[in-house]
This record gives sequence, structure tokens and C-alpha cells, in this order.
Amino acid sequence: MEIFGIILFIVLVTAVAATLGALLKDGRGHNPPVNSKEPWSAFDAPSTPYWNPRIY
Repeated sequence: MEIFGIILFIVLVTAVAATLGALLKDGRGHNPPVNSKEPWSAFDAPSTPYWNPRIY
């Protein structure tokens, strides 16, 4: 029974170490920089927000 506990402990330690390693290395020089060349547009979005109270 102790062998299963040891195996489970090793698996958990390995999973935590792999997760921390992936989180620390995430996004460090692997993605190209974002260059926007065209102006932003909202297409058919309204000029006023939907939550504004409307007077009838």
C-alpha cells in the first residue's frame, strides 16, 4: 500500500513542477509582436451604449 502512496506523491510533485515550469516560460519570446496597420472600426456598433435609459 505504501508503494501506491509513493507513486502518487511522485506523480503529484512532477505535475506541480511541470505546471510551474510551463507558467514561468509562457509567452517569453515565442509569440511575434502585434503590429496593427489598419485603423480600428466597430462596423455596425451603435454610438451609444445599450444600457442608457431611454425616454419614451
